[in-house]
Amino acid sequence: MTQVAPISQQIWDMKYRLKSPSGEAVDKTIEDSWRRVAEALASVEDPSSRDSWKDRFYEAMSDFRFLPAGRILSGSGTNRKVTLFNCFVMGNIPDDIGGIFEHLKEAAITMQQGGGIGYDFSSLRPKGAPVKGVGADASGPLSFMDVWDAMCRTIMSAGSRRGAMMATMRCDHPDIEAFIDAKRDAGRLRMFNLSVLVSDAFMAAVRSDNAWELSFGGVVYKSLPARELWNKIMRATYSFAEPGVIFIDRINRLNNLWYCEDIHATNPCGEQPLPPYGVCLLGSINLSRLIDRPFEDGAKLDLAQLAALVRTAVRMMDNVIEVSNYPLPQHKTEAQSKRRIGLGVTGLADALILCGARYGGREAIRLTEQWLSIVRREAYLASTELAREKGVFPLYDAEKFLAGENILGLDADVQDAIRENGIRNALLTSIAPTGTISLFADNVSSGLEPVFSFSYTRNLMMPDGTRREEEVSDYALRLFRRVRGEDTPLPDYFVDAQTLSPSDHVTMQAAVQKYIDSSISKTINVAESIDFEQFKDVYLQAYELGCKGCTTYRPNDVTGAVLEVRKPVDPPQAELPLEPLQARPQDAFEAGAIIHLTQPLNRPEELPGATYKVRWPESDHAMYITLNDIVQDGRRRPFEVFINSKNMDHFAWTVALTRMISAVFRRGGDVSFVVEELKAVFDPRGGQWMGGRYVPSLLAAIGDVIERHMINIGFLPNPAEERALPAEKQVVNLGHRPLRQCPKCGQPALLRSEGCDSCTSCGYSKCG
Repeated sequence: MTQVAPISQQIWDMKYRLKSPSGEAVDKTIEDSWRRVAEALASVEDPSSRDSWKDRFYEAMSDFRFLPAGRILSGSGTNRKVTLFNCFVMGNIPDDIGGIFEHLKEAAITMQQGGGIGYDFSSLRPKGAPVKGVGADASGPLSFMDVWDAMCRTIMSAGSRRGAMMATMRCDHPDIEAFIDAKRDAGRLRMFNLSVLVSDAFMAAVRSDNAWELSFGGVVYKSLPARELWNKIMRATYSFAEPGVIFIDRINRLNNLWYCEDIHATNPCGEQPLPPYGVCLLGSINLSRLIDRPFEDGAKLDLAQLAALVRTAVRMMDNVIEVSNYPLPQHKTEAQSKRRIGLGVTGLADALILCGARYGGREAIRLTEQWLSIVRREAYLASTELAREKGVFPLYDAEKFLAGENILGLDADVQDAIRENGIRNALLTSIAPTGTISLFADNVSSGLEPVFSFSYTRNLMMPDGTRREEEVSDYALRLFRRVRGEDTPLPDYFVDAQTLSPSDHVTMQAAVQKYIDSSISKTINVAESIDFEQFKDVYLQAYELGCKGCTTYRPNDVTGAVLEVRKPVDPPQAELPLEPLQARPQDAFEAGAIIHLTQPLNRPEELPGATYKVRWPESDHAMYITLNDIVQDGRRRPFEVFINSKNMDHFAWTVALTRMISAVFRRGGDVSFVVEELKAVFDPRGGQWMGGRYVPSLLAAIGDVIERHMINIGFLPNPAEERALPAEKQVVNLGHRPLRQCPKCGQPALLRSEGCDSCTSCGYSKCG
């Protein structure tokens, strides 16, 4: 029976273990899960060899050597109507209201099956552009992104996995500046990652400091210096870790399918640039399990074992295309016509440590290129053998495929094999973040990321929705202690994300990208103290070294963190700063921001507070919400909440709600997420209009009250200082026209004219 750390066992039990509808475990051991997956993937093989392939597939997964992505592990052989694919890019959004909401429906269906999605919003006309036939102005792409964000929150509430989306926008779209600044508001577009589609022409303009035009539909809306726009991107990323950049021309130029598709979006983590309705499945070779004689002279990776494992993995992943369900018919057509797979690696940083090589150093780069070149070579050869046995992918065009720039970079004998047999899979390699799956594999380093920290605290979401802290130590560290002894000082090649330079990150990403068909999910962690001039050069270096995209994370007040460093392992030193493993991994959507939890705060005998009256339109009785506060570290913060009403229909859930929220408040830390979660709840029966604005549910109304209280006591910043003033002080005079508070944005910018209210700040309007 496989022995793993407690957190790995828990993750298996919660995420990958098959259980009956009543919760009874069907998979008794981790080995049972591997057998279930192996049998499901071998089911499409010829009956005469099916048992043999089942055994080979099981052997590949044993000891965590090959890690199919989480959806494959959890869904294969379960007879559930779920997709085994990780990555989806949805169709091109038409610039009309009917088409927009049809695509919103498609997104909801896809996410319901567990798929993360990507969208390009560049196709929507900019804010203020005329809408012909209705005499109105367009609200712009960001307003519809807000609708997608709300949908994702709603779908999330129906399952245990938080939604994940990517939004892209071209660098020449007129609304690109608003897109760049969209995440400045910490509560907006939380379900999205954002990336700017950066063209080669734009990068040339940045170098030359030329003018750059923002246009749509042949109309130029604005011209500005390219460097000014570049600096806006860099300033936003420096301040709140978004947006990333995608070098879209390079992606399309190096695409094996350059002759039959155009890419302008990626999956949520960025490792899969995909065409409209494009799909891809993921799997990773665990390099850390293939090292012979770790921490000894002559430690090395078993290259023969790596080659054999890659060939088996390619066949397994190709079979997934046959056994998986698909959210939409378009997804199935796309998958089967191109047979894209995303085979990558994980545990790279640990494997380098086991060989005594420092991440980012010359020897580490040499080893990384040696290992990844074998992965690419063997993957292509395996796919040519599959083509000879089972046939090429339907859109294969030998002449055009072999003329692709990426294919011309392969060894001559690999090109000859393609020429002779064709190829089964259009694209084969990709590097995914592998956060949870690497934790499951006894906590090896994730993807090609460096070790975040050799010992850290992780928040684990429990089946009942609560979170529990776990102390987690890295696989390489535990192995070193077993081999060298508990008291042996750590060598200098034990480096983590806190001690590496940005150049170390970029150099490693560029070294790997040369051997990857698709792209790489990688976050370049930088210190909070880094100077902006140094920071913005990271993206330029990534472009010059041949990367297909770049994402950075600098600790800031807007973005949360996935992991928290508890203490350094060795040698003793000051506590390390709070930093995430990655700024935008898939896991970030699962776990959310993490705050180190202490013991519950003690309750004093007397607390200050306030009571608020809420009248929900469909209820006969008002609801009274009391919030009491405590002063901690010189700051007033919410401590408990009570909800009372004569309406007994609400009694049970209001008692449960007050107890749960109060328990969260008494733990301390950043509890503002309570407001965000409550305000995101949508009542399927419909919301109500309150105070001139639409509130999606009674719970959202309670969230509004808690938010208002947090602002009043100074726990949350006030986005508009006028909101806390008495109503009579919220009138500002502009000439002889009084401006009142807008019910939508809260600004004192509501102008009454010709029987209609219109907001000069956000564009809200209402007549009558």
